[in-house]
Amino acid sequence: MLIKVFGSAVFGVEATTITVEVNIDKGIGYHLVGLPDNAIKESSYRIAAALKNNGYLMPGKKITINMAPADLRKEGSAYDLTLTIGILVASGQIKADDIDKYVIMGELSLDGSLQPIRGALPIAIKAKEEGFKGFFLPKQNVKEAAIVAGLDVYGIENVQEVIDFLEGKGTLEPTTIDTRAEFYKTLDFPEFDFSDVKGQESIKRCMEIAAAGGHNIILIGPPGAGKTMLAKRLPSILPPMTLREALETTKIHSVAGKLKEVGLMNQRPFRSPHHTISNVALVGGGSYPQPGEISMAHNGVLFLDELPEFKRDVLEVMRQPLEDREVTISRAKFTVTYPSSFMLVASMNPSPSGFFNDPDSPQTSSPHEMQRYLSKISGPLLDRIDIHIEVTPVPFDKLSDDQKAESSVEIRKRVTSARELQTLRFEQMENIHYNAQMNTKHIREYCALDDVSKQLLKTAMERLNLSARAYDRILKVARTIADLDGAPTVISSHIAEAIQYRSLDRDGWLG
Repeated sequence: MLIKVFGSAVFGVEATTITVEVNIDKGIGYHLVGLPDNAIKESSYRIAAALKNNGYLMPGKKITINMAPADLRKEGSAYDLTLTIGILVASGQIKADDIDKYVIMGELSLDGSLQPIRGALPIAIKAKEEGFKGFFLPKQNVKEAAIVAGLDVYGIENVQEVIDFLEGKGTLEPTTIDTRAEFYKTLDFPEFDFSDVKGQESIKRCMEIAAAGGHNIILIGPPGAGKTMLAKRLPSILPPMTLREALETTKIHSVAGKLKEVGLMNQRPFRSPHHTISNVALVGGGSYPQPGEISMAHNGVLFLDELPEFKRDVLEVMRQPLEDREVTISRAKFTVTYPSSFMLVASMNPSPSGFFNDPDSPQTSSPHEMQRYLSKISGPLLDRIDIHIEVTPVPFDKLSDDQKAESSVEIRKRVTSARELQTLRFEQMENIHYNAQMNTKHIREYCALDDVSKQLLKTAMERLNLSARAYDRILKVARTIADLDGAPTVISSHIAEAIQYRSLDRDGWLG
């Protein structure tokens, strides 16, 4: 008897429906074809034990299973449940007339219970697109899949539950989630709040500008100045995610198997990899490509602490994703693309000793040592960082001050207002949503300067020896400062403030 059951394979952040054809005939043998990997080939042992422990038998006949399309590589143990149901129906042990209306996925334990799978959300989206009635999957993944409206999503704990439902002996309630209610559960009292930071008002202002325009930022300062503390509080002032952004972000985390019984993600991700990370772990890859840290930080923040300690080749592979806001991983037989639109926040010491060229510091490095240390970061990478800010240690009188600083909630209101202006400005453009994404054409259009501002910028570039790469960055940051002020045009005060945020472009800034 021939039976067809449906599963799904995930490539990148998209799913492809897999038709599992099970044929049982005279003879002896178990033949699995259609480019399965080792995890799928080993499934026969798990299936046989799970069937026996639930009162069913592995047929002692010739079982041929084809996973179509046969030229597409299938990987992972998530097809265990699909194959099990196919074998039971094909061998006549259970009767299931409407099996072709469901997508079935799950990894089996030997006792028939189910283990979680990866990519439940993209699979559910594809199942709805292709007109399936329902989706059976492990209970641990049910919240992420239930985000998809118009599809009956059943969370299963044991293979017996699926069998009983298909035979009409038992009932299962589909899980439903109110996506909008889930999405609007915003966190008004974040774990890390800017009100905890004493002093550092100029750095907080910098963070506010970076959050409002989506600008990449680098913090330079001695140990203990508060660089990491400030960076960890940045997500608390970022504007709330839109529903589209939340779905995109949840999809990537679903593919990576990082959701852990969570439905729709409503907080922007904050990723902080250690400096020993490899380039594959950062941008994604592997023989079966998985998303890397830059994709896990999509629509959120990627924080690189102690930037010069990262291997140079690791930092260099970030250059293209920073520009294109997506990363493409190519293999001999297929190519996958992961989105990677993130805000880069980096921190670093100005020298190997950790201190500026300051006679009062406990240790000093020579200008040559400092220059060699900074040269670990290439010019093209710095070119993609809009704001450079020096962080100085907080004086004692500020540290001991009991007065509460401005909270993240108050700062976020101003940031959100500025982002709304940018959303209106770029609403006709497909890939531009905030100021940091502007190209040269948009800068000329939206950052037009009056004569006073032009003269100020010219003087600054000549006197401070600012490089040519600083020019466009200054205009983008000035446009964001104008948006925070609610100003329709960029004026000289906005330009003057933006010029301060290009420390590393100044000749001899260390002196």
